[in-house]
Amino acid sequence: MFSIQTTHLTKKFESSVAVKDLNVEVKTGEIFGLVGPDASGKTTTLRMLVGILPPDEGDAIVAGCDIRKETEPLKERVGYLPQRFGLYGDLTVLENIHFFADLYQVSRKIRLDRIERLLQFANLKPFGKRKAQDLSGGMKQKLGLICALIHTPQILFLDEPTTGVDPLSRRDFWIILYDLLKEGVTILFSTSYLDEAERCSRIGMIHQGELLIADTPSAVKAQMKGKILELRTENNQRSLRILEGIKLLRGFVLSGDKIHVLVDDAEQGERMIRDVLKARGMGILDLIVVRPSLEDAFVSMVSSKSPHPPFAKGG
Repeated sequence: MFSIQTTHLTKKFESSVAVKDLNVEVKTGEIFGLVGPDASGKTTTLRMLVGILPPDEGDAIVAGCDIRKETEPLKERVGYLPQRFGLYGDLTVLENIHFFADLYQVSRKIRLDRIERLLQFANLKPFGKRKAQDLSGGMKQKLGLICALIHTPQILFLDEPTTGVDPLSRRDFWIILYDLLKEGVTILFSTSYLDEAERCSRIGMIHQGELLIADTPSAVKAQMKGKILELRTENNQRSLRILEGIKLLRGFVLSGDKIHVLVDDAEQGERMIRDVLKARGMGILDLIVVRPSLEDAFVSMVSSKSPHPPFAKGG
């Protein structure tokens, strides 16, 4: 059973195509990660699916509602946490929650128990009287999540909710999401963090408005074409400048003190890297074949569409 089904969903802004021919299905009760860099179409996709932005072409059924014809009942069945959530800084945590409960017409009879449960759920009960403007980034996101859940939606849409949030708060946020899954909530989560994508039931990789693949994280990595060479040198930044532009090397991912190099043939690629860096006087500390990461898989899929080798910077 699917909670979200899109058919050739497309959105254009003047001459630019933000989302192109999107066909994706999200199963009921799963967390689906829409993964891609900035300006890849993630936010536009979410805005169409929650009924805020009308599509130019295609259709979608979300929580049993046609996003073109049934926007009002749709909004009652979904929760949406945008990148910049509209909290009111001069209102307290509780005042913000009550405000959104009023917007969703949650009756006074049932809201108090629900608010109590959500505050405990998000570990915000001790901060009910604190103004939203005085909360940390992670606590603001938790408050935004409570406001998006106050009407008990069937589907929760989260647009890069952990961007700029500290690692500890990101971990707490994911604990909350997994607890929501146990309650049967379907979650569509957009992110540019590939490590977060690993936590999802399934992911859809999107680039320049086009869906490249939709599958489990392990299946996405298994379908990657090519091999990954992990390179460490005396100066990774200089090594990258030296290696960029070599056609045999299809793409690069810089992560910490390592460079992942995408090649078609591991032996040929290793020989090329050693010869080129040796000729430029650059010492190699390590060069081995490794299993691909999601960043590697993304670079591989993009490289098959682009004549220029892509470069990605990992976390």
